[in-house]
Amino acid sequence: MRTPMHSDRCVLSSLVDNRLIHFFKPSKVVPLTPWTATSRWSLTPARLAILVFGLGIFGFGEALLIQSTLGNSPWAVLSQGLSKHTPLSLGWSTFFISLVVLLLWIPLKQWPGFGTVANIIVIAFALQIGTDIFPAQHHNFLIRILYVIAGIMIIGIGSSLYITCGLGPGPRDGLMTGLHRVTGVRVGRVRLTLEIIVMTIGWLLGGRVGLGTLMFALFIGNALAISLTMVRKLTWRA
Repeated sequence: MRTPMHSDRCVLSSLVDNRLIHFFKPSKVVPLTPWTATSRWSLTPARLAILVFGLGIFGFGEALLIQSTLGNSPWAVLSQGLSKHTPLSLGWSTFFISLVVLLLWIPLKQWPGFGTVANIIVIAFALQIGTDIFPAQHHNFLIRILYVIAGIMIIGIGSSLYITCGLGPGPRDGLMTGLHRVTGVRVGRVRLTLEIIVMTIGWLLGGRVGLGTLMFALFIGNALAISLTMVRKLTWRA
């Protein structure tokens, strides 16, 4: 027989569970925040700090995926493959690929913002630091999986901070939206096609594809959406 105290605890537990579910419910839109810019070159110290921090942890998340040795995100597969056939480090390979992708904006009549330029520099720099700091894992499967999970979560958080700054898309996102605008093909299909192409080229060059790549593809969307929800919930009063 249930006591009144037991019933109260059940109600409280249900309320807490519902609030947590609501708090972490994936967002369907990019929220406006106190640091969202009105133009792609509108900078403030706070906005710049949030942008750099978001891009920096994005790079660290990519480094964790690479150091898990279970498989990289598609573009990191290409960077790793390129680094195996050139004197370039992973960071410089990422930087070089970003510049090439940015050049592809020209025929698409896409225009960069400050965030676009920062994306090229900060992510490449943070990725190289991350791969130097985090030890590569080859034997302990649990640690390798934790690397992948942490990497995906961190990339989601970093992306949410970077995107909500409103200072312009990264080179890859800009290429995706530009191709969508010119061709009329759905954004999701353009993104999927691009990532399959770069991943295949990277794999042929020796970049690592594996379980981590699959996990990234399955969960990065939700990681970003949940992170956007958290940003909105934590800043709506500001």
